[in-house]
Amino acid sequence: MKAVDLSMMAIELFMDVERRRGKNGQIPVSTSDNWDDYEGDCSTSMKKLKIPSYKGIRRRSDPVIVPSEDLKYVQVCKKRKNGKVVEVVQRVVFGDPDEVLGILYGNNSDGKINTSYVERLNLTIRNSLARFVRRTMNESKDPEMHSRSLDFIQAWYNFVKPHKSLRVGENNGKRKWRQRTPAMAEGLTDHIWSLEDLFTFRVPVQ
Repeated sequence: MKAVDLSMMAIELFMDVERRRGKNGQIPVSTSDNWDDYEGDCSTSMKKLKIPSYKGIRRRSDPVIVPSEDLKYVQVCKKRKNGKVVEVVQRVVFGDPDEVLGILYGNNSDGKINTSYVERLNLTIRNSLARFVRRTMNESKDPEMHSRSLDFIQAWYNFVKPHKSLRVGENNGKRKWRQRTPAMAEGLTDHIWSLEDLFTFRVPVQ
């Protein structure tokens, strides 16, 4: 995929986040690797109009577009040598470092910023959906079917698949743990769905 295509996709993602965010909602913390274009894409999508102060000399300066004041964006820069990662540098591009770390890790912040969560999710999707394996006979040829396949795997991941990290202790004499899905942890449902539940669920008309 060309760099210009990746840049356009990043801009669309940031703009989609802006559309979904409430008027008074906080801009979420964005994390990425150190691809330079992400910084420009993020500031371009989450911006505001600033009117420079007028000192009474010459004509007034034209308004300029600047990144939003509450924009928070961090990068994880990995330095490699002979194909191996030898150093990881954390860089807060936009936002106050202490505030960013507080949002990411709460009061137990250890000062580490990483992209492991999204990378782990990408790995789960690749291992669960053959369409994401490059250059195979399972490769998607239709963008619409590719999108629908991704919708299915996301629904399965959140409603059908129990996550070990989300289980809770249960001392009722029969079992030690109660398994939960992400949807259960968020209070969207009270049980683990079966595939039949997923396929027969009727989405409410908006």
